[in-house]
Amino acid sequence: ERIRPFPDFPVPGVLFRDISPLLKDPAAFRTLIDLLEDHLRASFPQIDLIAGLDSRGFLLGPSLAQRLAVGFVPIRKKGKLPGPTQVVSYALEYGKAELEIQSDAVEPGQKVVIVDDLLATGGTMGAACELLQRLKADILECLVVMELKGLRGSEKLKCTPFYSLLQYE
Repeated sequence: ERIRPFPDFPVPGVLFRDISPLLKDPAAFRTLIDLLEDHLRASFPQIDLIAGLDSRGFLLGPSLAQRLAVGFVPIRKKGKLPGPTQVVSYALEYGKAELEIQSDAVEPGQKVVIVDDLLATGGTMGAACELLQRLKADILECLVVMELKGLRGSEKLKCTPFYSLLQYE
């Protein structure tokens, strides 16, 4: 009930699921982080890093990383990170985009969980997986608050484990 729908945003025909009400309710946000933390602790004995996707993954990832006492790595839109980066282009449900990660953000073999608020068509999450695979990370799971099941985005993640707290058709 703390997620509100916005029809026809950002383009006609898209139903945007807004987590702003959840973020401004401290009890709801704490409960969300509790649920995600519980899931990760039960699923993985060791996690080295949480990688958050630009931009709402930046709202969830640092809180989750702090709870787990691990580092946080941002995966950003192209042109936002200093120094050498790895870049990947990908298709969105309503356009194209590029993501990047700093080339030294992850050491080979580090165990990483990728976090974001939403999985739609899987383009952004798939691009993040590709970036981390280039850095030879061990991707434990792609973790989201909400999944739009009808868009079948989790299928694009191939064999990377995936978990969503809420599912919408």
